[in-house]
Amino acid sequence: MRNLSKKLLAALIIISSTVISRSTALAGAAAPVWAPLITKLEQPSQTRGQAYLIKEVRHELVMLPYYNLFDWLEYEVQPDGAVILRGEVVRPTLKSDAEHVVKRIEGVTHVVNQIEVLPLSPNDERIRRAVYRAIFNWNSPLFRYATQAVPSIHIIVKNGNVTLKGLVGTQADSDLANIKARGVPGAFEVKNDLHVEKD
Repeated sequence: MRNLSKKLLAALIIISSTVISRSTALAGAAAPVWAPLITKLEQPSQTRGQAYLIKEVRHELVMLPYYNLFDWLEYEVQPDGAVILRGEVVRPTLKSDAEHVVKRIEGVTHVVNQIEVLPLSPNDERIRRAVYRAIFNWNSPLFRYATQAVPSIHIIVKNGNVTLKGLVGTQADSDLANIKARGVPGAFEVKNDLHVEKD
């Protein structure tokens, strides 16, 4: 159990609160590399500059003060230094803050901001709180994920539809989070996009 906790902590440090980074292959198109799910960021298809930008962009995004488990950010670093930002956020200011901090990184040529601001909805807010309580209840086996500054399970709610994103230690944890979210009244659909830590 201790070894699993250490491995999970190491994975969470690598992904820095589960911000997903993606890099595009140098030659032509586009099989993205999901850097947080691997331990070595420099892949054969990456230049040194891309590997540097992947680390720097991730660092800047996870340091954003209002980024939390109800938001999801990911990005793609292209060979020419362009960075494409994607994801869903609750606050419009988080979208602009993300673009601002990435633009300041040395080596970034320009930023394409495709982050979606989720619509204001009292019903979505209610569902967010209910899913949070269902997943991270103090007596739930998933409570340990809630002890991170930004829990590694992110809850994205749009128009009553729930998507779970992030990283968990086991398939059983992924399944349990999915079951808990599906039990929340008023949630129309639940999509489980949780990744399981690889041994």
